[in-house]
Amino acid sequence: MRFPNNNTLTIHSLESFGIHDGPGIRFVIFLQACNMRCIYCHNPDTIQIHGGTVVSIESLVERAERMKPYFADKGGVTVSGGEPMLQAKALVHFFELLSQKNIHTNIDTNGTIRSEASHILLSECADLVMFDIKATTHKKFLDITGTNKLDALLVNIALREAAKKPYWLRYVLIPGITDSAQSFQWLIDSFRHARYLERVEILPYHTLGVQKWKSLGMKYALEGVNPPTDESIQQIKTLLRSYFQHVP
Repeated sequence: MRFPNNNTLTIHSLESFGIHDGPGIRFVIFLQACNMRCIYCHNPDTIQIHGGTVVSIESLVERAERMKPYFADKGGVTVSGGEPMLQAKALVHFFELLSQKNIHTNIDTNGTIRSEASHILLSECADLVMFDIKATTHKKFLDITGTNKLDALLVNIALREAAKKPYWLRYVLIPGITDSAQSFQWLIDSFRHARYLERVEILPYHTLGVQKWKSLGMKYALEGVNPPTDESIQQIKTLLRSYFQHVP
């Protein structure tokens, strides 16, 4: 995948007052293109590189500056996708400029891109990284994402931990697919001793993206799968709270 240059980002959409994409009020930038084909993706229109809008980094910094009064102490800019690390070189430049303006930066990433620029983003530039864990075994990871990148994700999480910088983990709970006891034991065993892991989020599977799949003429693989019950979500959160600092 190729993008114009390091002074622009190819975006899908913008959200001015995001409250679910990191701490505080966020200016959320959804980038176009993804290296995965997740079977539950609720924004399948972001997957292909085609269809995005090329926007100058300078204009995005200016917009973020205008929003600083709303950010207060906790808010800032979150870059999501698609997969933002596909445009890592441009993001290094973007985050450096935001840092100069004293604006908090956050990346919501599947964590599987390995490059010099992604290394810099994870270990130096980003104030916060939110890693999306798609599955806890290689087979499930391949089944859900179409890629065998679990090891790459774990290497990048370890890189962030070694850099002594804060990060969150996010796990999508799909009944019958990602809700086994073994999955949660893997999460506990893998990360319970992490020192810089600030938060573990359980994201309940939902069907809000089904219509987008249909409108794009794409077959939705999870047709008929229902969201998890509130009771099952709370049981899992209760389990994880015994091991992790913050499970909202």
